[in-house]
Amino acid sequence: MRNTARWAATLALTATAVCGPLTGAALADQAPAPASLYAPSALVLTVGHGESAATATPQRAVTLSCAPTPSGTHPAPARACAELRGVGGDVSALTARDDVWCTKQYDPVVVTVDGVWQGRRVSYEQTFANGCVKNSYLSSVFTF
Repeated sequence: MRNTARWAATLALTATAVCGPLTGAALADQAPAPASLYAPSALVLTVGHGESAATATPQRAVTLSCAPTPSGTHPAPARACAELRGVGGDVSALTARDDVWCTKQYDPVVVTVDGVWQGRRVSYEQTFANGCVKNSYLSSVFTF
């Protein structure tokens, strides 16, 4: 009788080990629909004093989420998202305005942008000669 109980227990454990993953795979096929039809667009923007992000003294960081609606701690998320949509999420395509005059004082400011834009990884770093030059860009993306 003892052998029969051992075989039954072994058979039950084997069936569980073999069929258990198959059940999980079947449930995975029936995963719920995504909550949103928008590809994620969420960025973290930082600004600091220094020549590179590695050596800069951090000054401020904000979040910017653009899908499905603009939000985050950025002071102007709607304008920043509209400007990023205008350049297809390519932060390096943002350009400086011609009507701004800045001193030539060298006080480097570094801006970083990291995150995801429409499902695509984004990593950007730019060092500006000073805060005026950073703010001269035709963008509210860097104005925080």
